[in-house]
Amino acid sequence: MDLILWRHAEAHDHPDLQTGLPGDAVDLARRLTPRGEKQATRMAGWLDRQLPDGARIWSSPAARCEQTVLALGRKFKLRDELAPDGDVLALLELVQWPQGKSPVVVVGHQPTLGRVVSRLLGLVEPECSMKKGAVWWLRHRERDGADQTVIVTVQTPELM
Repeated sequence: MDLILWRHAEAHDHPDLQTGLPGDAVDLARRLTPRGEKQATRMAGWLDRQLPDGARIWSSPAARCEQTVLALGRKFKLRDELAPDGDVLALLELVQWPQGKSPVVVVGHQPTLGRVVSRLLGLVEPECSMKKGAVWWLRHRERDGADQTVIVTVQTPELM
């Protein structure tokens, strides 16, 4: 199974940095900056060339994630499980890791996506830092009777 984690591109800051909370109504409405729109377009162009037609695509309901995934030009579903500060196990259950048959793209947020990477790769740190707009492509495989997660690629919009 392939799991493609795509962090939303650069978005405007929460207007209330002191008391605003991840996932509050204002946070969910934050949109991409002009730079973020360019990041999403560049990454979507690369990703579209790599993804098979049968890939399933899930996105956080946050406006910045929806804008990011819209650049891909493929059908997708918004899922509340992928909202800011989402649960790693809920994300893995949604994508059916590692039993799923088709590749899955998840457009979401830090720190959740970084926590997924850390968990699947068995890192010591509880989360891995992911740049805005970046894609981490992970693959589950069985080798010598043991389950493994391998990194297929990590791409950032600046390298596109």
